[in-house]
Amino acid sequence: MTRAEFNRLSFALLYGSFMPVSIFGQESSKYKSARPPQSKRKFRSSAVDNFIEAFKKNSKDEEFSWIFENCFPNTLDTTVFFEIKNGLPDTYVITGDIDAMWLRDSSAQVNPYIEFCNQDEPLSLMIEGLIRRQTRCILLDPYANAFYKDSHKISPWKSDHTEMKPGVHERKWELDSLCFCIRLAYQYWKTTDNTKMFDPQWLEAMKLVVKTMKEQQRKNDNGPYHFERRAGSETDTLKGKGYGNPWKPNGMVCSAFRNSDDACTYLFNIPENLFAVVSLKQLAEIISHTSKDESFRNECIALADEIETAVSKYGTVEHNDFGKMYAYECDGLGNYLLMDDAGVPGLITIPYLGYGNYTDEIYRNSRQFALSEKNPFFYKSGIAEGTGSPHLAWKKAEMIWHLGVVGRAITSTDNNEIKHCLAMLTSTHGGKGFMHEGFNKNNPNDFTRHWFAWANSFFGELVVKVYREQKL
Repeated sequence: MTRAEFNRLSFALLYGSFMPVSIFGQESSKYKSARPPQSKRKFRSSAVDNFIEAFKKNSKDEEFSWIFENCFPNTLDTTVFFEIKNGLPDTYVITGDIDAMWLRDSSAQVNPYIEFCNQDEPLSLMIEGLIRRQTRCILLDPYANAFYKDSHKISPWKSDHTEMKPGVHERKWELDSLCFCIRLAYQYWKTTDNTKMFDPQWLEAMKLVVKTMKEQQRKNDNGPYHFERRAGSETDTLKGKGYGNPWKPNGMVCSAFRNSDDACTYLFNIPENLFAVVSLKQLAEIISHTSKDESFRNECIALADEIETAVSKYGTVEHNDFGKMYAYECDGLGNYLLMDDAGVPGLITIPYLGYGNYTDEIYRNSRQFALSEKNPFFYKSGIAEGTGSPHLAWKKAEMIWHLGVVGRAITSTDNNEIKHCLAMLTSTHGGKGFMHEGFNKNNPNDFTRHWFAWANSFFGELVVKVYREQKL
């Protein structure tokens, strides 16, 4: 996107087909910063604040700038708890309206700030501290998805039929949680050259990560993990006495739950397994440059190759309308689930996470499917269109996710599609100036999660990407 195209974005945002009439003619005084006062912000980054100011000077659309100013620093402003403990940085990052740290969410929330670390030492220390805390979380329980700052705190989910420990908020095994931790460490290292966090404790945690993935290949038995929850919806528990629906081992890794924290229908989630391929190769690269543990490095590469081969053999289908494409889930027994979820990873965001590229035929076909009405969780109205999730089935309304709209834009190579997505994002914040979890396709004021930092960060990441590219 050129600078001229970026400046013309204001026209698309103001007059695009997805802009509600109600915002026309609003006074500029409406767009007051929704950030907390400086004295109330959890963490401050001069580099991030400087970028926001530069962006506002170059943007021609006041409402768009206002949303970006609110969203981009939201993780820093409201969710980061940073301190120095025993001489080392320690960072706890809540997801927003829930006082717990998800491995996936926390990684994704700080991801857009990595590029600023070399300009801002406190910011760099903060992210190093998060990597160190995630290391301790993995060592506490590699099967858990969310943790507390207080290692002695007892979860309200303590009655779940699984091995709950103090300090664990929720113990839903999600393959992508461990992958996101590797991705954060890898991208931070490649940007900063900092290797201080790759200490013996981190190496122990990474070996536990690989051990856990191998256990969940379930080649010989069910493995040690099981989970049942008596209360809540059917997507909050695993069938089969806590082990999930039947499966046949094939080399892929079973994931009990998706990134939405919903139970998998079939245990081999294809986007998560492709994410694992990328993560294991990144882990191998880190090992080559740090511990020099060739045996462990080779183990990572071998597992990545095994998973990739299995996805190629068992994870694709021939669709009557779209040709060869990835399934969303399969069981190794010949059953497939064809859908896409707005969360990351999903079919649309496979290349965003580093697997393949945007021109791969199987990916293109999968993307076309995901953005069509053949995907049962793709919703469209006169206001907006985008992927949703069965996670919000309780709403009994077709809820589009901001994560899904951002994921579509950030993986697009079509300027018109990117501008179309930005227009939808700008017109569906419900008057709040922030991104949300899901919004009713017919009424953006009907939304879930008023404080969802991952969605805000992901939106900010997209805008920074567009802004950077228009300067090339």
